[in-house]
Amino acid sequence: MRPLSTAVTIVLAAASLAATVSLSHAQSCQALWVERNQLYKNGGYCFHTTRAINYFGNAGCRYDSEAAVPLSRAARSRIAAITRAERNLGCGG
Repeated sequence: MRPLSTAVTIVLAAASLAATVSLSHAQSCQALWVERNQLYKNGGYCFHTTRAINYFGNAGCRYDSEAAVPLSRAARSRIAAITRAERNLGCGG
């Protein structure tokens, strides 16, 4: 078996790096989404999306509006920071 050429090796390495970055990005987006929504869940928010309902459920929820959820100033600040990070990473909904 012939060794791979340098160009092929570089292309394969770049493809592997791109796949790793993509997976890392997806994991980062997922982690941010979970952290942000866990704060709302802890406050009693009633989720409306299928994704959030499937992940967190709506048992014991009391508030239909995110703005109505009684969260501390620190929690609201953390949610704002997470939202900025999601936007900067290009995370989808």
